[in-house]
Amino acid sequence: MQKMLIEGGHLLNGKVRISGAKNSAVALLPAAILADSDVAIEGLPEISDVYTLGDLLEEIGGKVAWDGQTVHINPENMVSMPLPNGKVKKLRASYYFMGAMLGKFNKAVIGLPGGCYLGPRPIDQHIKGFEALGAEVTNEQGAIYLRAKELRGARIYLDVVSVGATINIMLAAVKAKGKTIIENAAKEPEIIDVATLLTNMGAKIKGVGTDVIRIEGVETLHGCRHTIIPDRIEAGTYTIAAAAQGKEVIIDNVISQHLESLLAKLREMGVSIEESDEQLLIRPKNPLKSVDLKTLVYPGFPTDLQQPFTSLLTKAVNTGVITDTIYSARLKHIDELRRMNAIIKVEGGSAIISGPVQLQGARVKATDLRAGASLIIAGLMANGITEITGLEHIDRGYEKVTEKLLNLGANVWREEMTEKEIVQFQNS
Repeated sequence: MQKMLIEGGHLLNGKVRISGAKNSAVALLPAAILADSDVAIEGLPEISDVYTLGDLLEEIGGKVAWDGQTVHINPENMVSMPLPNGKVKKLRASYYFMGAMLGKFNKAVIGLPGGCYLGPRPIDQHIKGFEALGAEVTNEQGAIYLRAKELRGARIYLDVVSVGATINIMLAAVKAKGKTIIENAAKEPEIIDVATLLTNMGAKIKGVGTDVIRIEGVETLHGCRHTIIPDRIEAGTYTIAAAAQGKEVIIDNVISQHLESLLAKLREMGVSIEESDEQLLIRPKNPLKSVDLKTLVYPGFPTDLQQPFTSLLTKAVNTGVITDTIYSARLKHIDELRRMNAIIKVEGGSAIISGPVQLQGARVKATDLRAGASLIIAGLMANGITEITGLEHIDRGYEKVTEKLLNLGANVWREEMTEKEIVQFQNS
């Protein structure tokens, strides 16, 4: 096990290139199951979640070949192999195997998904969609069993706007007989990315990016080549880091329209942002002004950037309030920031951040992926050295984060943890 150490106070300067979207990749890989020939996906981020999904594809008989950031998936010999536990438990997005395998084989056995714990995240809307399409869904000994004689198109209204449910139902419906209509669908760019792959494979999908998606089922899907979109959450994280501790930072390979809610808040704080083709130029101005924000479904402020933004607000003048309406339990980073001298109160699902304060280096623990990003940004701003454990969370979603920060001028490195530190970490 490793820990990350950051010597704070160094200004970030230069260019950082954004990797492919993690939240697209984790759905694109299972979607390849639906094809009957080779699927190539370009620009995948080199992160642990991607490799775990590759292993799961091989477990069900797929041939997976890596060529740098491109993966070639041959699904011809795939079978409906049960995936009750093991690697399925490592990430929440393993639930996309439900929709893909149901769509391909009319059956699937998938263990309940794992990943970061952010409070209750039920999959009832996924199940509602599968049942509407004609599947029988049961929970047997901790695994979800899906069985259907055949899938038929249906009109499905999602009670809650859900990215996962929208994608999963889409995966199951593309080969169902007849027309499927998903109402109150999520609109995230990652959904459009998955729909683009499926369309390139021969699926008939309309309305993606709106709240009503229409799918006309087809009998077969063929292989194709697809290039993943840039990761808007990684782009947002480095943009926030540049606002917190930057001089002049260029964010390269970014679709700025995907970040409009974040950029609006940063401009409100006084950060200078210039947009050009696939790039942002960030020049922070001091003092920063505090702001209030609420996380909302896309195109609102992303819940995945709430935690990194909390760290930035410790530097702003006056009091800012962050309310997470998506995951009310997504506030575990607050205790760690308090160890670093942050002044933050929690009231219900809101964090009240008072600033400006000078953060101090401390030993802290990343409890989930975006909490890790929050602590990295805090470490960049802090006096002294910050030690971050729980890097397995960070490595699930940020490609080569140490190298990218070094290239921007940060003083950051990794060290192996001692046996004593590992025991302390496991008991904490």
